[in-house]
Amino acid sequence: MTPTELQAVSRLGGQAFAGLVSRIERVHQTIGGRAFGVIGPVGAPVRLIHDSVARGVYRAVGSAGAAAGALGGEAASLAGTLGLRGAPGQPPAEGPALMGSALSGTALAVLNAVTGDRLGPDLAIRMAVRAGGRDVELTPGRVRAVFADATPRLAVFLHGLAETENAWNRSASRSEPYGRRLRAELGYTPVYVRYNTGRHVSDNGHDLARLLDDLTAAWPVRVREVLLVGHSMGGLVIRSACHYGDEAGAPWVKRVRHVFYLGSPHLGAPLARVAGLAGWALGQVPETRPFADLVTGSSGIKDLRHGYVLDDWAACDPDGCSHNHRRDVPLLPGASHYAISAAISANPGSPLGALVGDLLVRPGSAHGRRGTSQHVPFPVGHAHEFGGMHHFDLLNHPDVWEAMRGLLLRPPQP
Repeated sequence: MTPTELQAVSRLGGQAFAGLVSRIERVHQTIGGRAFGVIGPVGAPVRLIHDSVARGVYRAVGSAGAAAGALGGEAASLAGTLGLRGAPGQPPAEGPALMGSALSGTALAVLNAVTGDRLGPDLAIRMAVRAGGRDVELTPGRVRAVFADATPRLAVFLHGLAETENAWNRSASRSEPYGRRLRAELGYTPVYVRYNTGRHVSDNGHDLARLLDDLTAAWPVRVREVLLVGHSMGGLVIRSACHYGDEAGAPWVKRVRHVFYLGSPHLGAPLARVAGLAGWALGQVPETRPFADLVTGSSGIKDLRHGYVLDDWAACDPDGCSHNHRRDVPLLPGASHYAISAAISANPGSPLGALVGDLLVRPGSAHGRRGTSQHVPFPVGHAHEFGGMHHFDLLNHPDVWEAMRGLLLRPPQP
């Protein structure tokens, strides 16, 4: 991480501690209120003393935690700055490269997934094309320097919740990642995007539409074809971007030929709905209400309850509303759309496979199908189900690649 990020993380830790103390204080006040309420007016003097002492103790503990976080942040920032200078006689390390390390990147991705809609600019991930562990400025000169061997065919990858662009290299020692295969076998130039998965899918959709505008405009050669690949939430962000880009008449939209959705919860994810119900239940009891928002998660997680790709979440308060306000958005016309799902059972069509799916997304949701209703109109023959896999196997698996390759090489169908 950069010194600024180290400082921000440490301060955030102190603030989180202070916030936890505040929540405990509110629970204490609720329980105390019940106890003194039973005693009645006779206990008023004792309650006054009790509340004053308790308030002072909680404030002192919370302030100490926040101060420790601030001091720790300054120390971490100083240590990081000294580390960046390098040893005597050695060239200084580069901050962006440190930020791009797999460990720090994953930590930031998880933090953004959980609370990314409330983070400050020092920690909130900005949507960007990534290469070599760094953000790529989408200017013609910079893009030309980074993608010196650019081809007219782009393959743009979007990761899922709490992931980074490094997720596409999962099990790379056992199986060549999709991006490299697309480059070597089909002539696509892979482009990886990182984004804040804690924000609303629709907000990320707007950002992705603009990013693709800038990317295709700055590409070193004329773009003839765009292939989009999304894992989990990434597939929803792609659908959102295609909708907004089509509405705006963006030039890149007409160049999209293929879109792959790998385990994308088009109709929602069970765990996200469970978290929403748990948060609602905690909010109904005064003693647990202060902890409700810790369970419900970020705006991005709330969107996964029903698979929102547009601003349907604005129809009601997402913290207290469990109703499904999702609108069925048509797939981008002019492109071929493919839904690929996994199930932990050997037979994905078995009752267990249908119920559990890949542990995070059910096949029905991944294929936009609920019962006999097809909410997302994936064409017949454009859907693949794999057994004996979990959600993250879809990021890099030889069987999935063979299916993708076969679909890309198949002659266009009406």
